Amino acid sequence: MNADIRLHDLVALLEGLPARHFETGAPLMLDRGQIGTVVMTYDGTAFEIEFAGADGRACALLPVPAANLMKLHHAPVAAAA
Repeated sequence: MNADIRLHDLVALLEGLPARHFETGAPLMLDRGQIGTVVMTYDGTAFEIEFAGADGRACALLPVPAANLMKLHHAPVAAAA
């Protein structure tokens, strides 16, 4: 269970995944490091992730196991002294 990942977080794939284009159904390959946004959680073991193209439009939407995701951070977190 990955309690660190929450709704609307930015995440990156740790392994590539096959997918289908959100609108056209054309096959896609989402590579390792592909960035997406969490749009739904499934009890912390998997998350529905929306992947977008450079234009910001959704290109894929699929469930991804928590073990295949890394949460991205915008700023450093203060360390306890």
